[in-house]
Amino acid sequence: MSFLDLGGLRRHVQRLAPQDGGPPAATVVLVHGLLTDSLASYYFTLGPALAAAGVEVLMYDQRGHGRTARPATGYRLEHFVDDLAALLDALEVAAPVHLVGNSFGGTVAFGLAVRRPAQVASILAIESEPASRAWAAKLAGILDRAERQLVRESTLAWVAQQRGAHTARLARSAGRLLAQTSLAREVPASRLPTESELRSIGCPVLAVYGTESDLAEQAAWLAGLLPDCRTTLVPGQEHSVLVEAPAKVRALTLSWLREHGVELRAVGLHGVEPHGLGQHGGAVQRTPSDGLLPPGGRELEGSTR
Repeated sequence: MSFLDLGGLRRHVQRLAPQDGGPPAATVVLVHGLLTDSLASYYFTLGPALAAAGVEVLMYDQRGHGRTARPATGYRLEHFVDDLAALLDALEVAAPVHLVGNSFGGTVAFGLAVRRPAQVASILAIESEPASRAWAAKLAGILDRAERQLVRESTLAWVAQQRGAHTARLARSAGRLLAQTSLAREVPASRLPTESELRSIGCPVLAVYGTESDLAEQAAWLAGLLPDCRTTLVPGQEHSVLVEAPAKVRALTLSWLREHGVELRAVGLHGVEPHGLGQHGGAVQRTPSDGLLPPGGRELEGSTR
């Protein structure tokens, strides 16, 4: 575990070197989602497999999440993009990086590609989308509802009954994050990229959606918006593709990297379960919109298109 002080904020960062001790074939940065998510979601799913394949892996807890400091304000999308850019600068990562973003983490990745196109080799976005007016409106509704409900004991009891004690603890933690910060109001008020800025994203993009997620409806829209984008659907999955189908995500990621010139080593190419954990083991976490609130409309997982 390591910490970096960047811009006055203490940040939790994990850097996994290639397991064989050789030079890294590439650098992959794993960016997690909002509220219940943290770098742990990647540590127990994707990170070790990439390191085993000869890749340098950077994971970090976003502001307010995990072991990173929690300021009361500063939660617009541009602040999260600032954080990612500052991390790459502080670690002196000179070569273009491959970004993997889960949910809101993918939105951050698109933001960096708009701001620093030369620094992004590719984006693999899992159940994610670029920021837009529709995205902001959807997030405003989700976060407002979460802010009101995740402080209620009745809601937390429902989560515990439906999803188990571990997920209920994550929901309680998410409620504290929303109560202690302005995140619920700031994220929807973020500076939004223009359509022309999004169309200028020239790096290759792979967008991964679950077939049962409402976000899957926008796959065609995204492929039409971005100049070099394709989409893939994971059968039977909703929003939590990363933690519910980690073997599929690993296979897609390794294949994607190979396709884009990364010379992966043979070890790790068939999937790695760190320390013997299966797909539901350890600290694997659910994304904020998947099953953490009582039924109240499909908008919690809904497409913005």
